This record gives sequence, C-alpha cells and structure tokens, in this order.
Amino acid sequence: MTITTCIFDAYGTLFDVDAAARNVAKEPGQSQLAAVWGTLSADWRAKQLEYSWLRAIAGQHIPFWQVTQDALDWALDNNGLHDNALRAKLLSVYKELPAFPEVPAMLKALKEKDVNIAILSNGSPDMLVSAVRSAGIGEYLDDVLSVEEVEIYKPHRHVYDLVWDRFDVPQTEVLFASSNGWDAAGAAGYGFGTVWVNRADKPQDRLWAAPHRTLKDLSTIPDLV
Repeated sequence: MTITTCIFDAYGTLFDVDAAARNVAKEPGQSQLAAVWGTLSADWRAKQLEYSWLRAIAGQHIPFWQVTQDALDWALDNNGLHDNALRAKLLSVYKELPAFPEVPAMLKALKEKDVNIAILSNGSPDMLVSAVRSAGIGEYLDDVLSVEEVEIYKPHRHVYDLVWDRFDVPQTEVLFASSNGWDAAGAAGYGFGTVWVNRADKPQDRLWAAPHRTLKDLSTIPDLV
C-alpha cells in the first residue's frame, strides 16, 4: 500500500527532550545542575510519561503542560534541587526544545514527495506551537494534532483517531514514527505502519503489538515512502 501520510510523535522523536536540562546545566552558576542533569532529565521524562498514563487510567486529564511541571517538581525534589529560578528556567527552555539534527532535512525530503506530514502528540497546543516555531520546521507540516482534542493521552485509540479525522485516509496509508516503544505499539495495534526510532538502543517493549521497523534515527524515513 502506498504511504500518503507521515505522522510523527513530538517529544523525544522530533524534539530533543534532554536539551533543556543539558543546555541549562552549561550556563554559569549551574554547578549543582551540571552534576546531575542527566539523572534529572531522565527522572523528568519518566515521571512525565508515568503521570500521563496514570491520569488516562484514572480519567483525571489535565493539559500536558501541567503534567510536565508536576514531573519536573518531582525530579527536582528527587535530585535535591530546590531552586524556583532553576525551575522557571528549565520550563522556559523546555518550551523551545531543538529538533534532532536530521529532522529538518528529513521533513524537507518528505515534503518533496508530496505526502501529508503532521505531528500527533500528548503535548498541549501552546507547547507544540512553541516547539515547532523554535525548531523552524513549521513550513514542512500540514498540521499539529494534540491529544487535547480528545482529552486522553496516548496510547488510547481515540488519540490515533485524530489522524483519520484530519486526513481521512486508511490506516494502511499512514506511516507513524515515534521514539517511544509503547507509542509505536499503540499505533501498530491501531493499524498504522509504524517505525520505532530507537535512539537509545533499548530492548523492544513487550506489549500487545510491535513496530514494523526499528531505526536509529529519522534520517531514512523518506526512503520508506
């Protein structure tokens, strides 16, 4: 089946979520953060995802920006960092995460193939607008889809329904890429062709479905279209 639509997860897939802590840690006066930034960033991301899943299970949805703040508060506490100015700085930088190096050229190549290109993300709309703008990739995107339209987080099927609602194409014409194994599993179970972008060389999750392909980064995505 011909691929007509390419859908990308945002955080960790297009945008480098570790960049916030890593870049702030390089600033003058951030020696405490510099000593633990890797652990803090991992804690922040893990709790961000954990809180989204728990809220989906419990039916207690809040916007992802609030989830992101709650997760950061836990991560700061866990790493012994109690600094309101640091908290504010990390959140500010998180709104303007850079894209991974291969992303602009990859999206440009896809655009030249005349396929639909969109983001499908847990992110709140304002978060996604800021990230897309700061990464300079807006010209390549046909849409940016947020779970706020259905008020439940991935990997619920209602989230993947947003692709069909927007583009009205069969699942078999969709190529979905995510750096999150559980997200790739959710999309595969939904019927999308899926790519797991395994940047960290992790083992595959044992879930109800499996990604169809595994790549180290996004650079060869245009070859699949």
